[in-house]
Amino acid sequence: MSFWYNVDTGQVETDENRSRGEQVLGPYATEAEAQAALDTAHKKTEQWDSEDRDWNERGGSAAAGDSDA
Repeated sequence: MSFWYNVDTGQVETDENRSRGEQVLGPYATEAEAQAALDTAHKKTEQWDSEDRDWNERGGSAAAGDSDA
């Protein structure tokens, strides 16, 4: 069973009672993970923002000599 976090109601929902549309985050494997959805999203956003700042400070491209090859 999957769990979902409803951002409108602040409630955890299951596959059986999940709201439709943009108001749910998930799926999560546990109810506890779903309950922490907003905190998790906030932390990920902070991480991505930091990575974007680092990328921009490097000039938006890999350092000279770096390659994926």
